[in-house]
Amino acid sequence: MRLIVENLACARGGRTLFEGLSFALAAGEGLRIVGPNGAGKTSLLRVIAGLLAPAQGRVALEGAEGGAGEASHLIGHQDAVKGALTVEENLEFWRAMLGGGAATVETALSVLGLAALAPFPARVLSAGQRRRLSLARLLVAKRRLWLLDEPASGLDADGLQTLSRLIAEHLAAGGITVAAAHGAPDVPGAREIRLGGGA
Repeated sequence: MRLIVENLACARGGRTLFEGLSFALAAGEGLRIVGPNGAGKTSLLRVIAGLLAPAQGRVALEGAEGGAGEASHLIGHQDAVKGALTVEENLEFWRAMLGGGAATVETALSVLGLAALAPFPARVLSAGQRRRLSLARLLVAKRRLWLLDEPASGLDADGLQTLSRLIAEHLAAGGITVAAAHGAPDVPGAREIRLGGGA
């Protein structure tokens, strides 16, 4: 599997966010996208996921059926948690919607430290717990390409350690991870691209 981005440009609201962007990632490789607000980090992830059309260039995922969009998990900076559903029901919904075939809901909640909260409505969760629940989606439906937008937002030290471990395990299993953040989440062995000026 190989993710290829060639001569990519993205424009939003009549403004060019970035242009001439090219990189390639093989199975087992990670990439950090860093830069200030408005530099196009989220837009780049959405282009890779097929949710936003590029102004120029192309994105391809070689060795995966259906292209990058179908082979990817996009975890946005908004957690997409339904407050009226229980913690367990939220994850069961995503597992059913995304196809399952990976960890059970119970296992995912345990890994993310949410097992004791499974029967509670998600509206009682703290911001960090909501982020953990969002990240648990990575485990209940198998995808080769992880696109993570501000994945460390709201996490405490233990949550950051868990996130780092999950990414490392995903890469070791031959997955690809692209993570965007103001700073740089710990993506073991990852390369880095900066948008919005700088190197």
